[in-house]
Amino acid sequence: MLRLSDQHWDRIRNHFPEEDIASGRVGRKPIPARKILEAVLWILNTGAQWHMLPQCYPNYKTAHRRFQQWCRNEVLREVMTALANALRDEGAIDESECFIDATFASAKGGGDEISPTKRGKGLKIMAIVDRHGLPLAVSTHAANHHEVTLVQLSFDFYMIEAKPENLIGDRAYDSDKLDEELCEDGIEMIAPHRRNRVKPKTQDGRRLRRYERRWLVERFFAWIQWQRRLLCRREYYAENFLGFVQLATIRILLR
Repeated sequence: MLRLSDQHWDRIRNHFPEEDIASGRVGRKPIPARKILEAVLWILNTGAQWHMLPQCYPNYKTAHRRFQQWCRNEVLREVMTALANALRDEGAIDESECFIDATFASAKGGGDEISPTKRGKGLKIMAIVDRHGLPLAVSTHAANHHEVTLVQLSFDFYMIEAKPENLIGDRAYDSDKLDEELCEDGIEMIAPHRRNRVKPKTQDGRRLRRYERRWLVERFFAWIQWQRRLLCRREYYAENFLGFVQLATIRILLR
């Protein structure tokens, strides 16, 4: 049985709303948010279907309904933002150097905001991590979009106010237009040039040495993909799958 430690729950409990039952209403007592969260974490970790939730947890219909409410009301995003800003105040996050990348998640059963690609139907999980590998932004997008066009959308999910001074990515982010857009926000994009590049080179070889640490964002994807629910999207609605991605991110920030 998966349990949240008291220390971790104390850091996030104020963000999870408890269900209230009007006085005089006949029915079951409301289930505490902590028990619901532990049930959802079991689903995230095992990748099992909701009806397979063990009897030691609340009823699976209740857990599923409350989880959907959290996703719809962006409760999990609020928890992520609060944790990231608290860690920054404690000096655990360093946004001066950040790394960006995307990974593919298949969705063979289809669903909302799913697009076909050469690898099949699926979506992309975009992430920005700091120089320690801690996530600063996670989002999901249809897989047929090029990663260059998703960079600005990723910053819509950015969790702290201070933008990175340097943003490091792979060759997919080699775009003069992107460089100019980020430069207006005070961000310098560092990415190796594509082999078929026609325009003159713009990257400084000394600055490109930072690219050697791009494994930090790849490690983040390895961390969240230990959660079996994220290996293949089963949710029809995109906001529910994003909720599982955010929940996996919360576990990393708590650790």
